[in-house]
Amino acid sequence: MIEGIGVFDILVVSTAMFFIGIYGFLVRKNLITILMSVELVLNAVNINFVVFNKYLYPDLLQGYMFSLFAIGIAAAEAAVAIAIILNVYRQMKGIDVEHVDTMKY
Repeated sequence: MIEGIGVFDILVVSTAMFFIGIYGFLVRKNLITILMSVELVLNAVNINFVVFNKYLYPDLLQGYMFSLFAIGIAAAEAAVAIAIILNVYRQMKGIDVEHVDTMKY
């Protein structure tokens, strides 16, 4: 690892990111901030993939490949979610979760 930064330190940051994302997902009422919270959780998981790969199997690249795959999936998920949020905003003139109770086309 980097000088002075160990696995434990990185896992603490990753755990904090994960629980901040969970908290934001459960508490926030705005769809954009909920999407950002989900992305924070996914990034925390990617950090764990890379750290455990570096610590357990330093010669292999599975953790890095899983992270790259997860980043690609997260980008596609964000694009679809933003498209849905834009359509909700056009229909309901707001993006509060409380106002979105039915799926209409």
